[in-house]
Amino acid sequence: MESGIQERLNEFIRRKGLRRTTQRDTIVKAAFSKDEHFTADELFDRVRKVDAETSRATVYRTLSLLVEADLLREIDLGENQTTYDPNFLDKPSHNHLVCIDCGRVVEFEDSHLDLLNDCVTRRLGFKPIRQSIKIEANCEQLRLKGRCPNLIATRLTGKRLRKKR
Repeated sequence: MESGIQERLNEFIRRKGLRRTTQRDTIVKAAFSKDEHFTADELFDRVRKVDAETSRATVYRTLSLLVEADLLREIDLGENQTTYDPNFLDKPSHNHLVCIDCGRVVEFEDSHLDLLNDCVTRRLGFKPIRQSIKIEANCEQLRLKGRCPNLIATRLTGKRLRKKR
């Protein structure tokens, strides 16, 4: 985890009049330990491996705090659940491609989308602050080869895959 994240959180906590706790520090380390998106339950599982005393409620409260501090972003990648993105600090205008077959999420940036976003918002009388585009697509490997290593890995982890529409 970058020291800048911890410094920003410490400053935010101080401004809010909260105190720094060991459990909160453990949750923050777990949240930023990987560049992967995660759900609250996935984060809870990560944290419980390090500190079995941390409650689910503490994880949810800390997630809310991290979102309020603008260190995490809540995103909708489907499956009717909130997903958290720890990567937008480094790449504030990145977007997501979600495979509806295997659940794989690919982050991408495109200057053309940034320009389009800027043009559209200004034409409509707004100033762009951030963008979030989610593209849902079918797995090319599954279609062409009949199997996808990402689908196999997803099923092995026990993740639920969304139902096709």
